[in-house]
Parts: sequence; structure tokens; C-alpha cells
Amino acid sequence: MPSENAIKNPHELLERLNELHPSDIAYSLKKIEKESEDDFYYVLKEIPDEILGEVILELPDNLREDVYALLPSQRLSDVVYELDSDDATDIIQEIEEVDEEKAKEVFEGLEEEDKHEINWLKRYHEDEAGSYMQTELFSANINETISDSIKRLKEGKESDELENIHQVYIVNNEKKLIASILLEDLIIFDFEKTYEQLINEHEENRFKPFVVHDKDHIDEVAKQVEKYDLNVVPVVGYQGILVGRITSDDILDVIEENATEQMYQLAGVNDDFEHEDNLLNTAKKRALWLFLNLGTAILASLVIGMFDKTIEAFVALAILMPIVASMGGNAGTQTLAVTVRQLALGEIDFDNSKDAIKKEVFISLANGFIFAVIIGIIAWFWFNTALLGLVIALSMIINLFSAGFFGASIPLILKKMDIDPAIGSTVLLTTVTDIVGFFSFLMLAKLILL
Repeated sequence: MPSENAIKNPHELLERLNELHPSDIAYSLKKIEKESEDDFYYVLKEIPDEILGEVILELPDNLREDVYALLPSQRLSDVVYELDSDDATDIIQEIEEVDEEKAKEVFEGLEEEDKHEINWLKRYHEDEAGSYMQTELFSANINETISDSIKRLKEGKESDELENIHQVYIVNNEKKLIASILLEDLIIFDFEKTYEQLINEHEENRFKPFVVHDKDHIDEVAKQVEKYDLNVVPVVGYQGILVGRITSDDILDVIEENATEQMYQLAGVNDDFEHEDNLLNTAKKRALWLFLNLGTAILASLVIGMFDKTIEAFVALAILMPIVASMGGNAGTQTLAVTVRQLALGEIDFDNSKDAIKKEVFISLANGFIFAVIIGIIAWFWFNTALLGLVIALSMIINLFSAGFFGASIPLILKKMDIDPAIGSTVLLTTVTDIVGFFSFLMLAKLILL
């Protein structure tokens, strides 16, 4: 929903609930909350339980915490009951982080089956595939007829127990996943046949399912889903037993979270702290990275201090120095961003790093020669000194070479050391490009101009 279409009138929003998506309702609620907390709480209390859970999950973290504190435990239990198992587990765990006692009350208000599913999903670590799966799916025993399974699917849809069903998962008597058949394919087969007959009539791999294991890292699952353009993947546990499925909306959330985390880390910002209401905590966290940047700036200043006599002799050097450092920094940032992203996507690793480094060095050198000629000519005519143009041109080539080499190498080395390359790369690269840029420029000036 575009910002200009946000519904800021609480009464109008309530009247139009049936025609709006939960994300649009949440978007309008955010706008209403900014203008009036009372109106926000009023609308929140009037939203039906059937959609309130999905609306809550679309709200920002700080507003979700307010919602959990505002709504009574029984109302939250009713809301959780309406959600799929994965979303219900997310809300219970979020409430636990805010108020453990209230989370227990909400959990106790659920039916036994829901409690069992939530406890089952809570045992997975947050980076495991099992923590993202939902237990609701459509499966059929291999000895069951297609007709009987379709009847069960119809009953499940009519009772709202099943949503977003794309295929039927075929299991044996031990619940082990055997096959996966798209519903659009299923409708063309003879409904009176059993799934075993159907599978035996076709080639061996016709209905072979693409599966992930419940202990797989969710980032690896996301890569596979993205690679093969999957809408949903079945999740198997011990001995291949079918335990759930992961849908594309959860995978999109994972991809978005990873991309956001990388952007924040490259900028020296912690995602967890950026959503806090406590501005002091956020400022402190950012200050740690600024302190490191201060250290690198001092190192660069020490390099400049080594050539104070040279700068005194040629004041033009002080004017041109920022150009060399800035160009190196920008070229390094480009290389760094590309390398970190390729590492995250698994496109490069330490084993094939030579080709990646060669590519980035070549690109940086090519740009280095181009901009060396441009800035060399500008400096020559600006200060009427041809040798000064030569100095800054050579320095530009050297610094852009170092930007390309270290911009590609630093993330790879950090990855090899099991350190997230997005975290420390920026500070290290800035240090390198500043020091190399200033040192090369001033040393060449000292050797050529003096």
C-alpha cells in the first residue's frame, strides 16, 4: 500500500478490514499510532482474531512488544490459535522475551495439539530449517487412493485447517517421505488408483521430492529454494520422516533479513540495536565502530605527519590529497560490496578466490588508469605543474590497485578465519586505502617534486 493510500482514520480502517491484506492493515496501524496511541489501541482491540495474528507479525518490533503488553493473555491465546504453527511459535517466543509469565499464560490457553506443535518447533535453534517450518501440510499414505486423499483435502480446506497447498506428500507406514506430486498433476490421474500404483506406473524419479533436513542451516535452504525457484519444500527429520514444510514467504523473510544484516554490518551498525527505543543504547553501539574509525583516521594522519615538510613545500598537495583517498575508498567499497555479496550467495569461496581477486584487480586497474589520466591533466592545468599531475596520476593507479586487491582479499581472509566478512571488512579496507593513498601520493611527491 503506497504511503498516500494509508488509512489514518481508525473508523474507516475498521470498516475496510475485509478488503485489506494484513500487511496493509499493519501499515495503516503504524501511521495511526504515530498520530494517536489511543486510536491505535482502539483499532487493535477491534480487529478479529482470525487476522489479528497476521497483522501483529507485520508490525515493527517495538510495536509488537506494545501489543503483547496491551492485550490480555486469553486474547493472545485466541490470536495464536488462528495462526499456522510456525507463526504461532514465533509469537509465543517473542512474548517470552518481553514477559515470560504472560507467555506461560498464553501457552496454557492453547489446545493440547497446538501446545505439542509449538514445543516441537521451539526445540530447534533459530538458524535451523526446523525453526522455520510449519507442521500443517497435505500428505497421503502410499496405500491410499487418490480419491480418498482428495476428500480429506476438501475437508481440510473447508475447515480452514490447510492453506497454500501446492502438492501432496506421499509417505509410507513409517511416515517416511516417498514422493511429492503437484496438485495440478494429480487431477489428470485416475482417482481410483492408489498412490503406490501411480508411482509404479511412471519412471523412477518422476515424483522424487526435493527435501531439506530439519537440522540444515536455513541460509543453505534459502539458497536452494532461490536456485531451483521452489514455492515450498518438505522438511524431513530422522530417517527421512516427514515433519513439516517451509513456504516461500518464510524464505523471503530469511533473504531479506540476511541482506539487511549485511548492509548494517558493512556500515558498522547493529541491526538488533537499531530497533530499540532506547536511543542511548543505539548511540553507544554505533560509537564503538566510530571509535575504531577514529583509530584508523589517526593512523592516516600519522602518515601525513611524516611528510609535513613536503606539504609545506607544495601546498597544492594538501588540496589534492583527499581526491586520492576518496577515489580509493569508493573503489574499495564497490569491490568489497560485490565480494561480500558473492560470498553470502556461495558464488565464490577461498578455493576459487584467485579468479575473483584477479577480476577485481583488473577492473580497479582499468579504472585507475582512466582516472589517473583525467586527474593528472586536471592537476597539471590547475596548478600549472606537469610533474604534480604525474604524481597524482601514479598515486591514483597505486591506490585503486590496492582498493581492488584488498577489497576482494579482506572478506575472503575473514571468511577463511570463520569471521563474518561483513563485520570488519569496512574498517580494515578504509585503513588500507587511506594509508596507501596518502603514503603513495606524498612519497611520490617527495621523490619527484623535491
